[in-house]
Amino acid sequence: MPVRSVFDDLEPLLPLVSKPIQYVGGELNSTVKDWDVAGDATVRWALMYPDAYEVGLPNQGLMILYEVLNERPDVLAERTYAVWPELEALMRERGVPQFTVDAHRPVGAFDVLGVSFSTELGYTNLLTALDLAGIPLSATDRGESDPIVIAGGHAAFNPEPIAEFIDAAILGDGEQAVLMVSDLIGQWKREDRPGGRLGLLDRLAATGSVYVPRFYDVDYLPDGRIRRVAPNRPGVPWRVAKHTVTDLDSWPYPKQPLVPLAESVHERMSVEIFRGCTRGCRFCQAGMITRPVRERTTAGVRGMVEKGLAATGFEEVGLLSLSSADHSEIAGMTKGLADAYEGTNTGLSLPSTRVDAFNIDLANELSRGGRRSGLTFAPEGGSERIRKVINKMVTEDDLVRTVAAAYSAGWRQVKLYFMCGLPTETDEDVLQIAELAKRVIATGRQVTGSRDIRCTVSIGGFVPKPHTPFQWAAQLDHESTDARLAALRDAIRSDRSYARAIGFRYHDGKPGIVEGLLSRGDRRLSAVIRAVWAGGGRFDGWSEHFSFEAWMAAAETGLAGTGVDVAWYTTRQREQSEVLPWDHLDSGLDKDWLWEDWQDALAAPQAVEVEDCRWTPCFDCGVCPQLGTEIQLARKV
Repeated sequence: MPVRSVFDDLEPLLPLVSKPIQYVGGELNSTVKDWDVAGDATVRWALMYPDAYEVGLPNQGLMILYEVLNERPDVLAERTYAVWPELEALMRERGVPQFTVDAHRPVGAFDVLGVSFSTELGYTNLLTALDLAGIPLSATDRGESDPIVIAGGHAAFNPEPIAEFIDAAILGDGEQAVLMVSDLIGQWKREDRPGGRLGLLDRLAATGSVYVPRFYDVDYLPDGRIRRVAPNRPGVPWRVAKHTVTDLDSWPYPKQPLVPLAESVHERMSVEIFRGCTRGCRFCQAGMITRPVRERTTAGVRGMVEKGLAATGFEEVGLLSLSSADHSEIAGMTKGLADAYEGTNTGLSLPSTRVDAFNIDLANELSRGGRRSGLTFAPEGGSERIRKVINKMVTEDDLVRTVAAAYSAGWRQVKLYFMCGLPTETDEDVLQIAELAKRVIATGRQVTGSRDIRCTVSIGGFVPKPHTPFQWAAQLDHESTDARLAALRDAIRSDRSYARAIGFRYHDGKPGIVEGLLSRGDRRLSAVIRAVWAGGGRFDGWSEHFSFEAWMAAAETGLAGTGVDVAWYTTRQREQSEVLPWDHLDSGLDKDWLWEDWQDALAAPQAVEVEDCRWTPCFDCGVCPQLGTEIQLARKV
């Protein structure tokens, strides 16, 4: 039976909220299919990015899955985003459920609600969507007609804090995974749904690459640590594997990128030029869990750019990856694209660039179209010592040479990104950021003969993440983080000859503690998340909505009697023998290798640096043999 659109009920509410256009849908390249496009066996996905439309629409991951699924004649996929509290209140008052923006169908009517988590701070928005959709918050309370709730994205590599609220999680690349899940659901439907909801979850778990939390029991030691995580029914694997797309050229998505109707955080056509990173930065979860490196060929990238621009009309192309300038053919790729679009209004950008991979020839190709925005580099640590600890092999001289070249070539604005609270960090390591920024300004003034030089220092708090060498590290408490940042601010502002030339942006340490609590948490945190949400917690990634006090109060109540608290999850260093909440979820990385790299970071008197294995012999991280693959470069070396 067709499902009725709720737009007639929603439309009267739109004049009462800000930016109503974000709820209207109808974007260029969006898709609306008949509800019964393939009859009773139609597999229907509601894809959610648990943040506002302006953040969620440009998300590449969700956009790719939306297109991959809708290319299938037996599958229907629509999108839904978190609604702002003002609309949420009106929807509750008028009985309007969580809806998709494509055909405004109620989310509760779909077979699957697939939620992509880039950050743990979107968990409360998931609960809002579930509640508005009329879907029970606890997976065990859901009935036969409720959607299967599947989590994905980087935060799904430890979904334990939301284990109560999800039916399943998928680790890694989603393109092939969502098609596999669609096949299983379609077959289950054609067979008249044998075993009901649990029967479908059994089929998903039996693949070995879909994690179903309810099929695993967690036992705890008297001191609060995990004793073990074990399957509680036959046919369920002890470890769940991640998905990896090995040939990116065979998956040239998105082919027709969505064009937002409302202002969004990224208004450009983006192409992922490679996936994965082997630089080995010890803090970087994205680099670790996306191994191995898989590059698109230059021809593949050019084809995607050509089709994407024709389909969207965008005037900027972002060449995306974790470190885009590391692509083995980046010089020829950017020159070829700059040549192809010279004389047009199309500009190129590399949103992420390493200091030691940047050069002026590359920058000039990117700015040939006349656009010369500020350059952003991420030294991450203020001192040489701390950069060795995190395996960020960039020296101060490397940075100064790079910015000198940029300033002399006409750039006037450079942004430097650092972290505070890294393992073994001291106050002096952080204060070195001020000295480095001053040297950057002095160098710029020297090479240009001008005082019209700017440098913005942006600081983020370090949060230890699962599946990284720093997963065992103690997180710095928020009071110490704030004290170090205050001292750094004073050090920058106290020197009048540089103070006005150096911008300083930072976040206080409190949101990082909550992120740290959730990133390395376990199932006992479900009660905390539910309590925060019930108390009005929404959009925790937005400073104006985040409440540290609400999270701490909920943790005190929700963790009472468990023997653990916020500090236990955050500022406590783990031992090698400890069972971590995500140990049964296989990122492909060998845990012993991660531990050895953690010990290398701590080695006295200097940390041991690890080279990029793209250009050196293998360091035995475990990914390639585990996945039966290898690093794939567009340029054969």
